[in-house]
Amino acid sequence: MSEWLVLSIAMAAACAVVLTIVVINNRRLPDDDDPNETPDVIEYMTMMIGVVYAIVLGLAIAGVWEARSAAQDSVRQEAQALHEISERVEVYPADVRQRIRSDVEAYVAHVVGAEWRHMSEHGELSEEGTELLGQIRRGVTDYRPANDHEGQAYQPLVDQVAAVDDARGARGQSAGATMPGVVWFGLIIGALVTVGLIFTLQIRRTGRELLLAGLFSALIAFLLFLIWDFDAPFGRGISATATPFTDLFPQLTK
Repeated sequence: MSEWLVLSIAMAAACAVVLTIVVINNRRLPDDDDPNETPDVIEYMTMMIGVVYAIVLGLAIAGVWEARSAAQDSVRQEAQALHEISERVEVYPADVRQRIRSDVEAYVAHVVGAEWRHMSEHGELSEEGTELLGQIRRGVTDYRPANDHEGQAYQPLVDQVAAVDDARGARGQSAGATMPGVVWFGLIIGALVTVGLIFTLQIRRTGRELLLAGLFSALIAFLLFLIWDFDAPFGRGISATATPFTDLFPQLTK
């Protein structure tokens, strides 16, 4: 199911539930009920709880967005290190250079294709990707430089392999959900409490009040959806992309 369809259903459901409760509650009120009798302390508490929940939502959105940005940055670093390996082996003999570049391209093709889907579905890296990276490492470290020029390129190549491994590890840590379950529990309970408190203000069935109640509940649903969508950096609609790999290795996308 599309993420945008999920969002539409969630916002429509939130509006429908709130408006239904408002209408039913309004029918049960006596004719002589005065909405101006709402105690000032209830209005104050409703406002304060709304402010506190807004702060919590803002922090949650900032946290998942930062996690997504970190995931995208790890992808960029991994792709750049692989590109450096592919370029720096130019000083090696043709057969060694071709073998290492073939290993790099095989790894990139796997990451962009199979491993990206694996991360999206399972929230972890694939074993085949780890094996392909090990093959790149062996191809770089097992070669013995034949002269000083090759020797000067050897250590930087080893460093770039280490950089790929480090960035891959960071990508793996970001593959799953980043928000703890207890935080989700607090966000959902907070949403229910915040939306529920608007009923203490004795909302009538006027068009303006119903519109504001519906928009408020839809906004809460949208913000929770936004947090949920950002919570899986590689798995949902607004996710980190493999663009750094395809930009640096365009021959693999042809």
